[in-house]
Amino acid sequence: MTRIVLFVFLPLLLGAAAVENLKWSTGETYLMFLERLQLPKDLYYKIDKEDQKLTEEIISGVEYQILYDGNRTIEQVLIPVNDELQLHLYRDKKGSFAFEAIPIISNTKRESIALNIEKNPYEDILKATGSRRLAQAFVNSFKNSLNFRRDLRKGDPLVMIYDQKYRLGKPFSMPVLQVAMIEMRKKRHYVFLNSDGRYYDENGAQVEGFLLARPVRNARISSKFTKRRYHPILKRYRAHLGIDYAARRGTPIMAAGSGKIIFAGRTRGYGNLIKIRHSDGYMTLYAHQKSFKRGIRKGKYVKQGQVIGYVGTTGLSTGPHLHFGLYKNGRAINPARVVRVTTKKLSGKKRRAFLKVKKELTALVDETMQTAGSPVKHDRFESVCYVDIQDFKRLGGEG
Repeated sequence: MTRIVLFVFLPLLLGAAAVENLKWSTGETYLMFLERLQLPKDLYYKIDKEDQKLTEEIISGVEYQILYDGNRTIEQVLIPVNDELQLHLYRDKKGSFAFEAIPIISNTKRESIALNIEKNPYEDILKATGSRRLAQAFVNSFKNSLNFRRDLRKGDPLVMIYDQKYRLGKPFSMPVLQVAMIEMRKKRHYVFLNSDGRYYDENGAQVEGFLLARPVRNARISSKFTKRRYHPILKRYRAHLGIDYAARRGTPIMAAGSGKIIFAGRTRGYGNLIKIRHSDGYMTLYAHQKSFKRGIRKGKYVKQGQVIGYVGTTGLSTGPHLHFGLYKNGRAINPARVVRVTTKKLSGKKRRAFLKVKKELTALVDETMQTAGSPVKHDRFESVCYVDIQDFKRLGGEG
């Protein structure tokens, strides 16, 4: 039975083990990481192919932890790969290193911001909270509908209510905006998160700025998106951070949205791979391709619907299919939730359900304006903390 460390911030104790908080370097692969820390490469080559592919999902800039014993010897490593799952490298009872994917223990808090404009929404939110993520989330909400430069005045009120995950006492992952409100020229403008996972304005019109097209026509979905799933037979956690479209080898693959190709090349897990950067922090990924269309290369701009490659089975794949991933600000999200819609406004039962959500969130905005104190501001933590080496506890339950 594996032993997993609960990293807690405690005073320095005699014989304590150090936990170092680090950020994943840009351009560093999992294999490069193992080599740099002189960890056995078996932690890649002897794990199964699904776990190998999971190591390619490590995001540049993500915070990870290394636990050292009193002799500065690595005991354990925790590396998040999404909001719910992390890679755990640890020494087993024989002293050898082992690998597993385990759940992330986190808690979610409902938080809010209420302030009056001094300069502009981005700078004011950043000053109040210290969070660029929050500032960008608010600005992106109204990016395609309001003109802050023209219509915004000093003193105009702003409200933002969001859910924030915490891991090891620190904010983790992107905040999930529930409702945003800004008043300009004495008129309130809202963006609401509906129960379908999409954002709408006060009139029930969808405001999501980025809409996807299907990347493979007439293809069967062979595997759906999941951030975390416990396999009852293998007795281990799995993640599938995308949608698999099963199709014949050579079937054309189209860009799901317009953007710039930031990667086009070969990887071990995903085979022939293309990544496209879009607006508003979105990125799409197209894996296991047989080949790329002629002229497709890094740095090229492509339009939505343009053919970029052909279905294949390269990399760690058991049959011809396209693995299609969607990311927002580096975090994997479900592509099925961001799809092209044929109607601009909700109607019927969907509209009635939205109006109920709108009423509840509008009431929260009014309450926040009346009772809001100082916004949550996150201070920096030291890069090293300490835990009593005799006081290790399990993280994530039995597994």
